[in-house]
Amino acid sequence: MTVVETDRIEMAERGDKDDLDRLFKAFGRDHFLEGFRVEIVEGAVFMTPQRSTHWHIIRRITRALEDRFGMDVQTLSDVRIDFPGEQNAFCPDVAKLRDGAKWSLKRGWDYRDVEFIAEVISRGTALNDYGPKKATYAEAEVPAYLIVDPYKGECHLYTQPKEGNYASDLTFAFGYDVDLTGTPVDMLLRTDGFPRD
Repeated sequence: MTVVETDRIEMAERGDKDDLDRLFKAFGRDHFLEGFRVEIVEGAVFMTPQRSTHWHIIRRITRALEDRFGMDVQTLSDVRIDFPGEQNAFCPDVAKLRDGAKWSLKRGWDYRDVEFIAEVISRGTALNDYGPKKATYAEAEVPAYLIVDPYKGECHLYTQPKEGNYASDLTFAFGYDVDLTGTPVDMLLRTDGFPRD
């Protein structure tokens, strides 16, 4: 596999074939059972089974976004978005896009349109969520990144991206509202119904 030093959007604008597209085609839906999410993080392929706890939290976050912005809010779940860095094709558990964001056949979804991401950790991929994905989201200047940990029963909210890092890091135990005011989502996210593993 060739390491690519530019992001997919730049490559798409030049018309080059992307290693990420080839990887997804090679490791695509025909080779995996339904119910698995496939992501490429720094060139490594990760397959994660979806659990019911995971899904219930994702559903509650998505529902809260719909309650806040209406049913036409642009949210994605487990949909590929290519981010800057060396071969980063992430499928966030929840991504809220800015109004007017458009999908492109050449580019897919543009990471610059992402306003909020929530990841519900799995034991096997938690290090990605806290490590390279957090750094990549900060580098991409995603305004609000939420990690939900059903094992510890807590949420970690990262905001104020600057120079590849988040300046603010807050922790909320399940049962307390996550304060997203001052971010593009501008709401309180209730966690009292989040299930634990």
